[in-house]
Amino acid sequence: MTSINEYILEIAQKVLLIESQAIERSALNLSQDFIEAVKILQKCKGKVIFTGMGKSGHIAQKISSTFSSTGTSAFFLHPSEALHGDFGMIGKDDCLVAIAYGGETREVVAVAKFVKRENIPIISITGKPNSTLACLSDFTLDGSTEKEADSIGIAPTSSSTVALALGDALAVVLMTLKGFTKEKFAMLHPGGSIGRSLAAVSDFMHPLEKLHVISDKADFYLVVDAITKFNFGITAVVDEESRLLGCVSDGDIRRALLNHREETLKLSSQQLMSSKVKTIEPTARAIDAIAIMEKFKITSLFVTAKQHLVGLVRLHDLISANII
Repeated sequence: MTSINEYILEIAQKVLLIESQAIERSALNLSQDFIEAVKILQKCKGKVIFTGMGKSGHIAQKISSTFSSTGTSAFFLHPSEALHGDFGMIGKDDCLVAIAYGGETREVVAVAKFVKRENIPIISITGKPNSTLACLSDFTLDGSTEKEADSIGIAPTSSSTVALALGDALAVVLMTLKGFTKEKFAMLHPGGSIGRSLAAVSDFMHPLEKLHVISDKADFYLVVDAITKFNFGITAVVDEESRLLGCVSDGDIRRALLNHREETLKLSSQQLMSSKVKTIEPTARAIDAIAIMEKFKITSLFVTAKQHLVGLVRLHDLISANII
């Protein structure tokens, strides 16, 4: 006899298989309309407007968000709100993507009719190619499914999954054609974990004007003062043009005291410093700075541009910023 646990897994697996088969069928049914839709969206000088009611509306909102975060300006227009004044949000250079499985949703069709009168391109995602919405559209993406995945076969499950997948396909093709990079993604997602990991070193470094640097002729006491000034545990040795000559860390001081005893107090920064300094450029990724520090077992990196010191980035600051 089948246990309740096995029964639960059996239902869940059936749902996932039905939906995955629906997506596979949709992939095989992609037509010239998909290609033309991509071309229209790529040429769109305004924004891509998504609309849909109910669960189709939720799918439209998600696809709109994906478009916006991958380099294509987009927003969601609620069809009911559009009928009560929000048509003013639509511009002549925009493009409409309307989602309605049956293609007869009154509010969505009304939006399509308004847009049609304004000669704005319409792309629809619908399961009914002969529906009113499809007939109003310039290009129609086949969102049909053989069956829904719920137990009674009426809840939008497979159909909403297919619509979502088609929207993602449009977004990914567009971002690829536009050459959308990880760096651009990070700019649009500064607060997310991916955005933070791809952020530039310059976003987290302590700039030169906030560092206590010294010349190569500084005496021992000036060196110690510079190291402890901002509790960084390290100071840079620079020339008159801020070119990085070397650095002195609190570890260098300890080693000098062990090796030279009281003579250490007579040493200059040039004698105390290490000239083999690990550096990174300000445009490098923060995640790369962490990798360098982990590799060489150090806790800070001097940031240089054409050998000139521009800042200091510390492992502590990157960890605090949740880069890792």
